[in-house]
Amino acid sequence: MSSIADELARLEEIVRRLEADDVELDAALALFEEGVARLRAARERLAAADLTVQTVLAEADGELHLQDLDA
Repeated sequence: MSSIADELARLEEIVRRLEADDVELDAALALFEEGVARLRAARERLAAADLTVQTVLAEADGELHLQDLDA
């Protein structure tokens, strides 16, 4: 699994390629499709991270408890 930084770097690369004048339609569509998929995956990972942070902060006894949310 790649990091969020890797995903953002790839998304920036995709945007640069899509903005180029020499990209063909089929390549542009493939890049757009990849970009949408990577953006969706990054958003899901960020939402999961946010939920983890909220869960940790919501612990009532003030102690740090980590919980596997996939279990």
